[in-house]
Amino acid sequence: MSIERKPYGVMPDGTNVEIIHLTNASGARLDVITYGCRVVGLTVPDRNGEFGDVVMGFENLEQYIAKVNFQGAAVGRYANRIGGAKFELDGKSYHLTVNEGKNQLHGGKGFAEKVWKVEKVEDGSSPAVTFCYLSVDGEEGYPGNLEAKITYTLTEDNAWKIDYSAVTDQKTVVNLTNHAFFNLAGYPCGDILDQELKLYASRYTPADEALIPTGEILPVAGTPLDFTQGKKIGQDIHGKGARVEAIGGYDHNFVLDKSGDGMEKAAEVYDPNSGRYMEVLTDLPGIQLFTANLGEPGVSGKGGMNLVPYYAICLETQFFPDSPNKPQFPSAVLEPGKEFHSTTVYQFGVK
Repeated sequence: MSIERKPYGVMPDGTNVEIIHLTNASGARLDVITYGCRVVGLTVPDRNGEFGDVVMGFENLEQYIAKVNFQGAAVGRYANRIGGAKFELDGKSYHLTVNEGKNQLHGGKGFAEKVWKVEKVEDGSSPAVTFCYLSVDGEEGYPGNLEAKITYTLTEDNAWKIDYSAVTDQKTVVNLTNHAFFNLAGYPCGDILDQELKLYASRYTPADEALIPTGEILPVAGTPLDFTQGKKIGQDIHGKGARVEAIGGYDHNFVLDKSGDGMEKAAEVYDPNSGRYMEVLTDLPGIQLFTANLGEPGVSGKGGMNLVPYYAICLETQFFPDSPNKPQFPSAVLEPGKEFHSTTVYQFGVK
């Protein structure tokens, strides 16, 4: 078990960026940088005990800065999309920065592009690091000074646990997630189309051409979005219905079949070649499935790997997209005097 901190690079404004390596007793390792709380490596064993990095990404800080696609990053103040880049709270309108068409995606120039402070590190059988960031009133258009904290823990049984918390001095909205790009084959690897996915979600939120939810909640049955029994990711990725054909794959919010507000299983991914599996557990109501549909043409990942279409799967636990404008969706509002807290776990194993 160990925690190691090293310099990683320097931002254009001169701010230093660190990398923190968390290693547990079994030899699994989580690598995180302070720029965007980004997970830049996650090394876990396959069925033969060989370790491999299952989080895709880039070689250096300069690439992460240049390619703003949220690789491995903590995302906020509001993850996913807000339609028209605006919402109302208590009759007051808030206009957000626009960064995708007429909408805001992932908080604008949000948490993924900030250098977070390391508040504390905890060594032991489950090493952990806690990051903090103060999002000031008006940043990217959001009300309230929001104090956000994120703790990453690498447990002794090879789970990556994320604890999010936040407090505010004004009524605001909060939706925090992580945008890790997973490929359980490990580096070097190709696409994820033959890997198997099961989602504990029998419904989804249909969206328009800009991926803003219509406000409906519909069943996945009879659409390419039906992963309730588990299937290869590529089985219906070019299917018709639920805008899969228009998107060129998956970029959809699923409504989790939860029985309450506690931690429940949201997803399972399995790579039959390596034997690695990943279970996703969360206390949040939704999960965004994204399959890196276009790849990264002309951009090389770690080790010079070609980031082909469908090179990774993202499973972002979240409140639903555009919830501030959809009162029928679960509320992402945070009041002064209350604390937002949420936990997501990515549990790794082999079979």
